[in-house]
Amino acid sequence: MSKIETASTESKSFSIYFDRRMLRILLLGIMSGFPWVLIGSALSLWLKEDGLSRSTIGWAGLIFGVYAINFWWAPLIDRIRIPFLTDKVGHRKSWIISMQLIILVCLLLWSTLSPSDSLAVVIGLGLVIAISSATQDITIDALRIEQIGEHEQASMAAGAAMAVVGWWTGYKLGGAITLFIADALEKAGNTNYWQLSFVALCLIIVLCNLALLFVPEVSSKTRLLAQQKDQELVGSKLGLPGILAWLGATVIGPLRSFFTKNGLSIGIAILSFIFLFKIGEAFMGKMSIVFYKEMEFSKSEIAIYSKSLGWITTVVFTLIGGWFALRSGVIKALFLAGIAMAATNLMFTLLAWTGKSELLFAVSVLLDDIAAAFATVAFVTFISMLVDRTYTATQYALLASIGTMGRTLFASSSGELVDWLDGDWGTFFIITALMVIPSLVLLWFIRNKLNLAKGTHENRNEDAPVSA
Repeated sequence: MSKIETASTESKSFSIYFDRRMLRILLLGIMSGFPWVLIGSALSLWLKEDGLSRSTIGWAGLIFGVYAINFWWAPLIDRIRIPFLTDKVGHRKSWIISMQLIILVCLLLWSTLSPSDSLAVVIGLGLVIAISSATQDITIDALRIEQIGEHEQASMAAGAAMAVVGWWTGYKLGGAITLFIADALEKAGNTNYWQLSFVALCLIIVLCNLALLFVPEVSSKTRLLAQQKDQELVGSKLGLPGILAWLGATVIGPLRSFFTKNGLSIGIAILSFIFLFKIGEAFMGKMSIVFYKEMEFSKSEIAIYSKSLGWITTVVFTLIGGWFALRSGVIKALFLAGIAMAATNLMFTLLAWTGKSELLFAVSVLLDDIAAAFATVAFVTFISMLVDRTYTATQYALLASIGTMGRTLFASSSGELVDWLDGDWGTFFIITALMVIPSLVLLWFIRNKLNLAKGTHENRNEDAPVSA
């Protein structure tokens, strides 16, 4: 291929990002990422500044466990219609808006509480936010995938990249805004600066939901017909009447579809890889803001280097990562991303052992975000290409939940691990770097046996929504 042809091909690859559908996917990603600011960075720092221990903060992270089990109720979300709202805005959007409203109410309730006085209530509301966020993610991911035709492999990779950019925009910029607001209110002499910050953040939720109304949904006729066919099949084979046949098809259909497509042994291997891949990253991420605080970085410094700078880096390298996944293949991208995640964790070991340095902090965050961007877009592309459109929400939720399960269940003990190491952060980060190895070994053995979606960006699915 000539240099001109190569340049033309690469130009076409990047032009996919200018598809109007990508802007919608960006919004959906923002709405998915923002709640993690609330129950991650904001809650952790709020508890830390209220005098609670590292172990308490670490175990509070168990509320993220709901992301690991949201596939339990994903089949119901895939099929149950919300009265009135579904007919007005669509099946997917009605669920998203409902969950966003619950998160809004929880923020307002948080604004009236103090962790030291009402820890159980604060954590309880955090759990409600997590459940609502995990539930909305079921439909956000389905709506995102359904924006792209089933055989548009190039657009699926680009869409995964935009979803990741959106998620990190919601998480990084949302986190920066949160920290800047809290820091400004604290410096202004407000003792309840966190509570006031939560009230201010309600505006972000309102604006995102207004924008959501302009995102179109695909027709659900084909999906409903396929689900009805499965229901009749399950009902006839098992001899189940009415509602029992509906429940059986709702639960069994997505699992049967997944293992029929991949086979039992490869299906289990895929789920095992997904479970293990990002455990090390989660261990580090859960304790990172506590580490920054113990290194005596201020909230503004954390906001600048970890959030604002991290967001710019993540956006750029996620888009590059999406292009790389398209050009080289998602499997190669996963291998390289896993190695990069392990290597960049070691930068924080250097920071821990050399002492506070704004330059080293910035470089460490920069490299870590580059690795995370590549890893996340490759991971999202991988599981997006595995789903059956008959059960988009359920299968994606199952795969994403298994990945979250590995990260959440193990990472919740991250504070205990640091305490067991007597605060030796350097050794802690070395351990997190080694955690990626089992998943890469597993991926190596199944790399040639995976049944991923095929196609090109020219093959646009007839059910894809028209441009809004």
